[in-house]
Amino acid sequence: MVSVNTNYGALVALQSLNQTTKDLGEVQTRVNTGLKVSSAKDNGAVFAIAEGQRARVAALGAITDGIDRATSVIDVGLSAGEAVGDILKQLKEKAVAAQATDLSTDQRAALQADFNALRNQIDQIANAATFNGSNLVNGSNLTGGATQFNVMTSDGAGGGGGRYTLQGAAFNDGSGNPFSSAAELDEATGLTVGANDALEFTITNGNETTTFTVDVEAADTIADFVARVSSASDGRVTAAYNDQTGRITYSAAEQFTVTFTDGTDPADDSAFLDGGAGVAGTQMTVAVAPGSGSNSLTVSGFDFRLGGAVGQALNTVTSALDISTSTGAAAASTAIDTAITALNRDLATMGAQSKALDVQKTFLGKLSDSIEAGIGNLVDADLAKESARLQALQVKQQLGAQALSIANSAPSIVMSFFR
Repeated sequence: MVSVNTNYGALVALQSLNQTTKDLGEVQTRVNTGLKVSSAKDNGAVFAIAEGQRARVAALGAITDGIDRATSVIDVGLSAGEAVGDILKQLKEKAVAAQATDLSTDQRAALQADFNALRNQIDQIANAATFNGSNLVNGSNLTGGATQFNVMTSDGAGGGGGRYTLQGAAFNDGSGNPFSSAAELDEATGLTVGANDALEFTITNGNETTTFTVDVEAADTIADFVARVSSASDGRVTAAYNDQTGRITYSAAEQFTVTFTDGTDPADDSAFLDGGAGVAGTQMTVAVAPGSGSNSLTVSGFDFRLGGAVGQALNTVTSALDISTSTGAAAASTAIDTAITALNRDLATMGAQSKALDVQKTFLGKLSDSIEAGIGNLVDADLAKESARLQALQVKQQLGAQALSIANSAPSIVMSFFR
């Protein structure tokens, strides 16, 4: 039927053209941005994952900046320590020279003046070794003090959850032979499964407590029950059956308590758990202890100033050292030897800390690169494919426009009926 009121062909052509135009706009956006998921409306789940990982990359960048600052603080401290070490070696030279007994009074006075001038430079060097307001060698950041120097090395807490397990009693038919996984639960000796029987897993994570109920049916096979534990707990608790021992083991990465409810009596264990009757809320045991660690490194601070506190490198080198006599020079030489040994020990500690930060920075760089590559896998567009699709859609759009033009001209045939 030919009608001037309804042009179905034109409607179909218009719908097709609109869809082509929409697809073309989507491809153009991908070509312009280089992303197949540039906003939440493209793919909400993927966009959320990508945004979360982008936030983590930004956090890793901030941590890397912090490591760079800490490394600079340590490098400045090492430079100061090496300079102090050079002065100690010169002081040692003066003290040894002053131990000679053939020196005149004027010569000893000259040695003492040089000794004092060198010694007085140590505090200046230690106090000047500051970077970004932090100083590791003037006693202001001593480890264990209120102002100790810490640097973040990871965006994680450092600890790892343990692997917790709870093992049930052995299921058998009374002869001591374990069941196969296809055996029905109510065939187990001493186990009567009835209506309203269930296992309840209670998991506490911080302030949140969640309880999962696993229904137990008499006709269930052991394999059915094992699978239901995982599905009912959303995978937070898993069960495994050992057909050699007949035992079911429950496992979780979180601390959990499990209770078997026998009808209306929640205190009846009935061999589903550890085999003891009257056990309510049986607690799991730790099979693999939780991991430990930290997301920060405490950088050891020292005091390289003269006469520092006990335990500090130069606490034996004070303004009281006097090399104006052979005896005093010998005592000064011993004190300086002690200081050199302690200073080298502290410098070795600082060097090891700098190396540890370098290792962590290298790891964070690789981790950040891997995460960015993962983000790219999720949201980046294949521009070669999009380019081919763009050309195809452009041709399709032109054909659609032509088809719509032909469809719109179809009603004009009505005019020929009235000539």
